[in-house]
Amino acid sequence: MNTEWMTRGKCKEVAPDVFFPSDGMGVLAAQRICAECPVAQPCLEYALEHHIDHGVWGGASERERRRILRRRRLTHAVSAK
Repeated sequence: MNTEWMTRGKCKEVAPDVFFPSDGMGVLAAQRICAECPVAQPCLEYALEHHIDHGVWGGASERERRRILRRRRLTHAVSAK
């Protein structure tokens, strides 16, 4: 996967620990930054493809990414029938 997008992320302007919060308020703060990021979608896809299970990536928390992956698996299973 091409990772050129990483150089254009809004996260480059913020301390990395912002994207690895310990509470819900921290997740919301990271998500606000991601909401304005021009590369949020490739960031999210990167985290999903590499099964990254910590932090906020592409505006999605760990829990949200698990839901996305679960939904994709179910959709794929249904369409494969």
